Amino acid sequence: MSEKKFSVVIAGGGSTYTPEIILMLLDNLDRLPLRAIKLYDNDEERQGRLAEACGIIVKEKDPNIEFTATTDPETAYTDVDFCLAHIRVGQLPMREKDEKIPLKYGVVGQETCGPGGIAYGMRSIPGVLENIEYMEKYSPNCWMLNYSNPAAIVAEACRRFKPNARVINICDMPIGMENNIAKILGFNDRKEMTVRYFGLNHFGWWTSIKDKDGNEYIDKLLEHQLKYGNTLPDEGNNGDYTDNSWYETAKKVKDLTALDPTMAPNSYFQYYLFGDDMVAHTNPEYTRANQVMDGREKRVFGECARIAEAGTAEGTSLEIGIHASFIVDLATALAFNTHERMLLIVRNNGAIENFDKDAMVEIPCIVGKDGYEPITIGTIPTFQKGLMEEQVAVEKLTVDAYEQGSYHKLWQALTLSKTVPSANVAKKILDDYIEANKEYWPELK
Repeated sequence: MSEKKFSVVIAGGGSTYTPEIILMLLDNLDRLPLRAIKLYDNDEERQGRLAEACGIIVKEKDPNIEFTATTDPETAYTDVDFCLAHIRVGQLPMREKDEKIPLKYGVVGQETCGPGGIAYGMRSIPGVLENIEYMEKYSPNCWMLNYSNPAAIVAEACRRFKPNARVINICDMPIGMENNIAKILGFNDRKEMTVRYFGLNHFGWWTSIKDKDGNEYIDKLLEHQLKYGNTLPDEGNNGDYTDNSWYETAKKVKDLTALDPTMAPNSYFQYYLFGDDMVAHTNPEYTRANQVMDGREKRVFGECARIAEAGTAEGTSLEIGIHASFIVDLATALAFNTHERMLLIVRNNGAIENFDKDAMVEIPCIVGKDGYEPITIGTIPTFQKGLMEEQVAVEKLTVDAYEQGSYHKLWQALTLSKTVPSANVAKKILDDYIEANKEYWPELK
């Protein structure tokens, strides 16, 4: 392997996921040698609550790695090889509004699915585009590995406004599910599986899972999912779940699979296909955003404060993010031409034969030093195609609304979302969102 060492900037350095990403990077220095790690965020106070601890972690692992935390774009983006982008415009207080406003009208309130994803997307587009421009100005040969949510809308905006940018859009959700699937099927690691998958971000299906000898496991998986969803028998909520809601999500895969028992669904379909169940089991006064603020936020910031005060990360409760491993896989594939097979969000361009060529689809790709090559999927069935066409239209209309400052385009996007029952309800949600997003959205006319 080359002796070259790389420089990485984490855009959205104030995220509570940043420490686990740094831990993952440091745990993989044999695969991706680093000379510098930078944190960049436009919220100095928030990033500062993590930065001192992150600097200590880096120094204790490898004091030769230069560590910087900055709010200056030029400092952040000068002389970097990879940008790891996970920005959240509006932070968790705006996520809370994204989730709670639709619930007032009996509609799914979720971060990336339905109205919440549309509202979040309208805020995310300019933030991601701004960071791409910084990257292109200060380090034009840099790759941006973009996993900012909502990934589907962000990817469509990148395709439309930055078609030639060195940006690869990716999501960790399928990785998390494949970790579960590997356990269900008896694999030691998800990388022992070769998967075929198609769809949109948070909106897809596994159609094949083979071992390294070419043996097919999809029927075994489907048989299991029809009985247990993505949980193990008698597992209860004591498995690898951060809280009970993720356990319930894994169980719900049973109902999703029953609707079409020929393909293994992404668990996020629960919001589109069983929205009434999701609303019935959601407390409109205490949503996922509140859980994160009261749980993960306090835990991570508290531990970083403890590390900073102690001056050492020894005995830390911070852990390597398993889902963050895909970032190292992708960076390594680009740096060392490994031809890693990964699920990416890319322009369809015929990979799914009977689908919009300009749609941003999530499919397996082979990644090397020049970027990625999508794997051909072929034709897809009517049910899946119909769902995808509706959702792609929502995503494109959202980007239209941002580009044109169009009230009607965003009303249409909300009306078309499978989670919203009528244009009347869509308009009420939209008007509430406009009021809540005055600081972030373009003016809509």
